[in-house]
Amino acid sequence: MFKNSVLLSTVIAGSLLIAPLSGGAAHAASAQPASVASAAKLAVTATSTKSISVYLNDEKLQLSSPPFVKDGVTFVPMRSIFTALGASVYWESKSQTIVGSKPGVTVTLTVGSKTAVINGKASKLEAAPIVKSGVTYVPARFVAESLDATVNWDARTNSVRIMTQAYEQQKEAEAQRAKLTTTQIVDKYDDSVVLISTNRAMGSGVVIGDRWILTNHHVIVDAASATVLTVDGDNFEVAGVAAYDEDYDLAIIQTKESLGVAPVELGYADLTSKKGDKVVAIGSPLGLQNTVSDGLISNIVYEGGVRYIQTSAPIDHGSSGGALFNEYGELIGITTAGYTSQADLNFAVAVTYGRLLYAGLPAKPAANVKFLESPLPKTLVGASNERIQEVIADNFSYLQTSEGLVEFSDWNVTRDAEGWLVISATIDPSAYLLYGGTIEADLRAWALNLGYELSEMLPDEPVQLLINFDREYSFKPRGFTEDEVHATEDGKWRLFFPVINLQVKDKAIITVRA
Repeated sequence: MFKNSVLLSTVIAGSLLIAPLSGGAAHAASAQPASVASAAKLAVTATSTKSISVYLNDEKLQLSSPPFVKDGVTFVPMRSIFTALGASVYWESKSQTIVGSKPGVTVTLTVGSKTAVINGKASKLEAAPIVKSGVTYVPARFVAESLDATVNWDARTNSVRIMTQAYEQQKEAEAQRAKLTTTQIVDKYDDSVVLISTNRAMGSGVVIGDRWILTNHHVIVDAASATVLTVDGDNFEVAGVAAYDEDYDLAIIQTKESLGVAPVELGYADLTSKKGDKVVAIGSPLGLQNTVSDGLISNIVYEGGVRYIQTSAPIDHGSSGGALFNEYGELIGITTAGYTSQADLNFAVAVTYGRLLYAGLPAKPAANVKFLESPLPKTLVGASNERIQEVIADNFSYLQTSEGLVEFSDWNVTRDAEGWLVISATIDPSAYLLYGGTIEADLRAWALNLGYELSEMLPDEPVQLLINFDREYSFKPRGFTEDEVHATEDGKWRLFFPVINLQVKDKAIITVRA
């Protein structure tokens, strides 16, 4: 359930399914006049001695691999460019075929072939896609123009400038928009932001249809049931998940009844959002329904090709799935993650990806929606210790805390003479030494969540979870009990003590040593 390089904590009460976000800064830049002479082909004047930049809608793209020029054509990494343009991409390794698609457009290319297919019609390429150093590259101009964007080459800055139609239209409309005060934004949309309570956790959501609510995938991923509470106090039962995308950390849930709430439009305002723009967040941090906060767009970052809006607008546990509006009252993001810091480092996934999910919904709510299947087995009754260890290690070896990622390793499962199932692991000692005093609440919530899952899968067994600090020193640590400090055969000293001691059956008891 976890991905590598996770550096930011997901804001959701009680959930351990973390929205991955390591991020690399993408700095906004003003468009430069394109050279008419060089517009016919990209990078004709580019050389290997000067790096090439690619800008999408006036923002520098953070590509997975550097672009390059071959025979006057600029090549960019396949997945980076398709994802940035709001298209999904599929790679068929056997035939080396690339399929990119977004509503209304499907583009198919093949490595080594100068013939592509756009919506079933053949189209000639200036240059065929190629594989270089294990990365599949595609011609930047062809892909962008196939997905209704315009492309220009800026010889002065050695950069490719891509503009989507939606962005250009949005810029034209900007001059006609009126800025709203925070109070006006709240008056307009407070009813359209809801509190979501599942059997596992709590989060927020944005009404986007008569029975559809956009939220984070991690809010709903482990839920078997859920209800929606409006700001007016009306409760609605959730029927299931109508659409979701784990990579975008977004899901659209569907209620059993009409919400009777004005939906928020999923427009294109996120495409023109810039660093320094004012924003307003509405969500339910710590269950405090529809709390309002404001701030600025601190940065635009990309992770795995997904665009995130970094904001100083404060959010907290329970804000996941909430709304981030610009100063014109337009939805630009779904609040997703936060990092405990005086700098207010908070993040929202761009609403572009919610718009893509919404476009794939049927005209009317389907009758057969269900909740997502849990990655955990329904039961471990009768399972071997080895099987229990495998399940726990696969699903609970990482915890994204308010201070950073914490890893648990050396999992072991035994049954003692008193019939207890004893599960033990070792906490990353460096993380514990750095953050132990500030992540006690995170460790406690993680352990209680694991205990809850164990009690569901093993309802009749007493279970003890021991998470230990274990490290060797060249000196004898002082201030610890005798059973916590042990001399080793090689003349060193081993410090070993429980950081978490959880015991659970029908009820739970826990101690955390911070």
